[in-house]
Amino acid sequence: MDKKWLPLTIVLGAAGVAVVTASLWPDTQEKPPLPQTLCHGALSRETAGLIDDGSGGEVSAEQWESKGKTSDFAVFKGCSVLRANPDNDDPRGVYKLLIEDTSSAPYNKKGSVPLGPGFTGWALPDQAEVTLPVGCAARMGSTSPYITASLEVPSQDEERLARLKEKRLVDPDTATRNNATVMREVATKLAKRYNCAA
Repeated sequence: MDKKWLPLTIVLGAAGVAVVTASLWPDTQEKPPLPQTLCHGALSRETAGLIDDGSGGEVSAEQWESKGKTSDFAVFKGCSVLRANPDNDDPRGVYKLLIEDTSSAPYNKKGSVPLGPGFTGWALPDQAEVTLPVGCAARMGSTSPYITASLEVPSQDEERLARLKEKRLVDPDTATRNNATVMREVATKLAKRYNCAA
C-alpha cells in the first residue's frame, strides 16, 4: 500500500470502530434536552415563560430525577421553573412540574377546566394535571398504567396569598389558560420524545 494513503486507512478504521460502538449503544431518550427546552425536554422556553408571578425576569430551570430506588416510582422527574430577580443574583421559584408514573386513573378536579380535545387533564389557576397517552409508561420504563405531569403554581394559591396578605398579580382566568397551555405542551413534547403519541 502507498504510504501516503496509510493515515487515511487508520482514520477510516477508527471511524468504523466508532460506528460499531455507537450501534451497540443506541441513542437513549435520556440525553439532556436541547438548550432551548426545559424540564427534561417537556417545555420550550417560550411556553415556560407564560406562567409568571407578575414580576418578570428571564426564565431558567432546575431539574432532577429519580430512577425509583424503591418500588414506589420507576419514573419520577421534577423541575422548578425560575425567574431572574432584578435586584439580586438569586432566582426565585415560579412553579414546579412533576412527571411520574401512577396507578391512579385520570380524573377531573372540581372547578377545573379541561385541557381541550386530544388531552386528558385539567387546569386551575394554581395547579394543573395531564395524563400522557397510553403506551408512554412502558416507553418510559414503567410498569404502571399511567404517566402524569402535574403543575403547582404557588403565586396563584389562594390560601398562601391570604396567609401572606398578598394580592394576586395575574388574574385567575389568564393563569388557568396559561397553565392549560403549559400542560398541553408537556403532553405533546413528552409523547413525541418517547414516541408514544396517541
